[in-house]
Amino acid sequence: MKVFVTGHRGFIGSHLVDVLKQEGHTVVGCDVRLFEGCEWEPIVPADVDLVKDVRQVEHVDLDGCDAVMHLAAISNDPMGALNAQLTFDVNRDASIRLARIAKEAGVPRYLFAGSCSVYGQGEKLDLDESDPLNPLTAYAQSKIETETEVSKLADDSFTPVYLRNSTAYGHSPVLRIDLVVNNLLGSALSYGEIRIQSDGSPWRPLIHCRDIANAFAALARAPKEVVHNKAINVGANSENYQVKDVGDQVQRLVPDAKVTYTGEVGADPRNYRVKFDLLYSLLPDFKLQYNLASGMEELHRKMVEHGFGKADFEGDRFVRLRTLKHRMDRLG
Repeated sequence: MKVFVTGHRGFIGSHLVDVLKQEGHTVVGCDVRLFEGCEWEPIVPADVDLVKDVRQVEHVDLDGCDAVMHLAAISNDPMGALNAQLTFDVNRDASIRLARIAKEAGVPRYLFAGSCSVYGQGEKLDLDESDPLNPLTAYAQSKIETETEVSKLADDSFTPVYLRNSTAYGHSPVLRIDLVVNNLLGSALSYGEIRIQSDGSPWRPLIHCRDIANAFAALARAPKEVVHNKAINVGANSENYQVKDVGDQVQRLVPDAKVTYTGEVGADPRNYRVKFDLLYSLLPDFKLQYNLASGMEELHRKMVEHGFGKADFEGDRFVRLRTLKHRMDRLG
C-alpha cells in the first residue's frame, strides 16, 4: 500500500511510519514540524516527507494513495483549551476537508485518530461505542463533530474508520511527558515525588503509543465490510486503570519516590472506563504488544538511559503545550 500519514513526526506518528515501513508499505508523511526538535531518538523517515500544514493538503499530495491515516491535531485537552477556535480549525475543519479531498482523489480508506475522551464524564463505567458521548473539552467535541461529518461521506468507494484511542503513554522517539503515565514517571525521576494532581480516583483506558500505530495498520488491512464507517474503541478491557493505580506502578519502578496528591486540579470530571469488545470481534487476531507494566518498564529504562531529570521535566521540549505556546504564530 501507499499510505498518506499526517503528523508522521509525532509521538504516535513516528511509531506508525516504522510499523508501516516494516510491513513493506510506502509512506508519504505530512507534518508541519511544529514540534521539530522534540525528538530524543532518531526517527524512521517517511519515503516522502512533506513539510505542510494539514489544512493545505491538496489532491496532488494524495496521488496514488490507498489510505489516509490522519493523526495531525492539537493533541490533548489542555492544548485544546489554549485556543478553542484553533482546535476546531485544525482538529475538525481540516480533518473533514482532508476526508473530502481524499474521497475526491480516489483514496478508498480514511482512518481518523479519535479519542476515548469523547465519553468525558461517563454516565456509567464500561462504556462501549453505542453509549452516549459526553465531551467536556473542545478537543473531545472536535473529535465527535469530525466523526459525524465524515460519516456522511461514506459510500461504496470511500471507507472512513474512526479510532477512539485510549489515553496514550510510553516510549517514543518523539517523547511526550504531558500524558498521565509519562508525567507521573517523569515526576518521580525528577523530584522523587509522584505528583498526582487529582484525588487519583478517575478511570482512564490506557494504551502504548506503538499499539495505536499497530491498530492503524491492522484496520487498514481489514476487509472493507468489517470496518466500513465504524467508530471503534482502541485499547483493551484489561488496560483500564484508576490514576492512583498508575501511581502505584510508578512507585514499583522508583521505590524511593513518594506519592503526593497535590489536589491542584480538584475533582477531575473526566472519568471513563471503556469496553473494547468491538475491536476484538472485528479483528480477532489483533493483540496489544504492551500492557501498562511492560510499557512503563520500557519507558523507565529509556528515561534512565537518557538521564531524564528535572531540567527535562520543567523544560519545553517534551511538553507540547509549552512548545505550542511559543510557536502559535506558525499555526495562525
